[in-house]
Amino acid sequence: MNRHSLSLLAAAALAVTAAHADEGMWMPKQLPQIAKALKAGGLALDPAKLKELTDFPMGAVVSLGGCTASFVSPQGLAVTNHHCAYGSIQYNSKPDRDLLKNGFYAATLADELPAAPGSRILVTVDMKDVSADILNDKTRALSGKARTDAIEATEKKLVAACEADVGHRCNVYSFFGGLQYQLIKQLEIRDVRLVHAPATGVGLFGGDADNWVWPRHTGDYSFYRAYVGPDGKPADFSKDNKPYLPQHHLKMASSPLNDGDFVMVAGYPGRTNRHRLPAEVDFAFGWQQPSQTRVMGEAIDLIKAETAGRRDGEIKMAARMQGLQNYYKNLQGQQQSYDGSDILARKTADFDKLKAWVNADAKRKERYGADLSAAESLIAERQATVRGELLMSFMSPALLTSAHQLYQGALERAKPDAERKTGFQERDAARLRAAQQALERRYDETTDKRLVAHFLAQYLAQPAATLNTAWLDALGLKAGQDEAGIRARIDAIYAGSKIADTATRLGWLDKDAAAFKASDDAFIKLAVTLNDDYDRRESRDKEMAGKLQKAYAGVQQAMIDYHASRGEAVYPDANSTLRISFGKVQGRTPGSDGSNWTAFTTLRGIVAKHRGPDEAGGEFNAPAEQLAAIKARNFGKYYVKSLDSVPVNFLSTLDTTGGNSGSPVLNKKAELVGLLFDGTLDAVISDWDFNPRLVRSISLDARYMLWQMSTVDKTTRLLEEMGVK
Repeated sequence: MNRHSLSLLAAAALAVTAAHADEGMWMPKQLPQIAKALKAGGLALDPAKLKELTDFPMGAVVSLGGCTASFVSPQGLAVTNHHCAYGSIQYNSKPDRDLLKNGFYAATLADELPAAPGSRILVTVDMKDVSADILNDKTRALSGKARTDAIEATEKKLVAACEADVGHRCNVYSFFGGLQYQLIKQLEIRDVRLVHAPATGVGLFGGDADNWVWPRHTGDYSFYRAYVGPDGKPADFSKDNKPYLPQHHLKMASSPLNDGDFVMVAGYPGRTNRHRLPAEVDFAFGWQQPSQTRVMGEAIDLIKAETAGRRDGEIKMAARMQGLQNYYKNLQGQQQSYDGSDILARKTADFDKLKAWVNADAKRKERYGADLSAAESLIAERQATVRGELLMSFMSPALLTSAHQLYQGALERAKPDAERKTGFQERDAARLRAAQQALERRYDETTDKRLVAHFLAQYLAQPAATLNTAWLDALGLKAGQDEAGIRARIDAIYAGSKIADTATRLGWLDKDAAAFKASDDAFIKLAVTLNDDYDRRESRDKEMAGKLQKAYAGVQQAMIDYHASRGEAVYPDANSTLRISFGKVQGRTPGSDGSNWTAFTTLRGIVAKHRGPDEAGGEFNAPAEQLAAIKARNFGKYYVKSLDSVPVNFLSTLDTTGGNSGSPVLNKKAELVGLLFDGTLDAVISDWDFNPRLVRSISLDARYMLWQMSTVDKTTRLLEEMGVK
């Protein structure tokens, strides 16, 4: 982004904020621009403090790499959602120690369990604009794969220099479709331990039935702890490590949260698509997402069928199942909101206005015209590839994916580190090992075979000319083959491999490419055979990415300048970087079910929904101890007279999306009042189209969490550590 656009963006920020006060996932550096709106909304802090990443409260907010958490004690105790810690709870669960079902509480530091392999707590310490470095004059002159390679090479240099500060993880993120780049530096804490998780009947109360639904009664919280070496620096797990001492931590709210109160959320939202072109919107809702929904629905049904009656299989597939069900329902909600709406018509009209503005001025047409035309053409070309390869990720055996990663690692280790592919440098070694280790508790052969055979049969039923012949030849399959024939073939492949064994699989991490080529292990042989095809598709995608980055960045610059000419600001789409949203506690009239949604739910809803373990898939099965406490009205200091109960969950107008899960919801003094964990089904379309009338975020009320911890689970040690008396 050039300086001209940045200055216009800054000048126009308040105009947009006034129009839709609660819209926007703002970068910390933008917050001084919207200071008036923040103060008018009720913020008691100086808004300028919120842009300081290492100051309070931003220094207490951390990333888990897909979810958000926050430090809540001086000893590195971090709170997040139960569904964010689910992978670690699952990894530590077995039929004879079912933490998923019964919950977990470490009574002492020594009882805290290592989180799932690869778990990280990432503390953001710096953000630096590196657009001029990435898009220097030499790179701007390139196109296609050469441009992509040049961008990656510069990113690697910047990252390497940044990570010379040992113990930090650095990454370059693009904004506005590759128009702007930021280098983000994070302290990487590698020893993460599970401290406390409530029983599933609390943490996932309502299960998939209540997912994306209001009213909600879910205790979606769990606790991790960050550990470092004796020298205070990040280190791998060791019994000699000690709790990390964060510079800042959040304190529990000192005053009650009420309807209409100011709230803000700081977190790492994953991805939104509000700046997508009409052709992308049409493709997403006209083909891609409906197709994904169908395939995921089939995968969910197959996993349920194959693990039924096998608790070990259910546990091993639990993390994948949770992810599938969550995304499946999200896409369904998006589609329901999109169908019959005027979203595409409005997007098209807005894009037509942009093109008219460009074409109305010779200089603007010369600057942006070619990029507008090229972007639309390239998007259509990319969509054709997506259509042909949608099923490939579903039909690939888990062990083949594992073997491919192992072989790629061997090939890349033969190169100087700076020349290795992204994801296979020395900085990635620990993560690669963790991914292979985690497979031990996340691979169920019976289920994997069923999924592979099912989706291979669908793939082979497509027109023969559209199929990847390299895959068919390597697997010994042919177009039109039925599922029974496919199953016979893949049974032989699985039987010819030993890498399902964890020790055997991990042993391949240190072998060279020659050892892979000499191996007779079925999946290793397939990885070697298919590597040329992987490389071919990777080069094709890089060629497309380079062309599209050049054109798309031009379109985004035109869009920013067009809105700036109208006195309107444009915030970047979410991209897993630190953002802040603000709003207020507020229900909705009417809700999607026609009833009036009040801002808070209560413990009465848990009792009303409870069905026990044998009904509704056991999704509404509150623990007996909790039900007894509710019946006895043992509410303690968390009782709210106006609700005649303890508040459980609450609605707010906060603008959030996936990745915000676990984000701390803060009051006007930046005290913790809740944890963001969901939205409502009819408003998940906000990833593409923000509607202030519909958008509501669902949060766990901190008072319910503290009530459950003190009254039911008796987590005295943690409450004292958090300063709760």
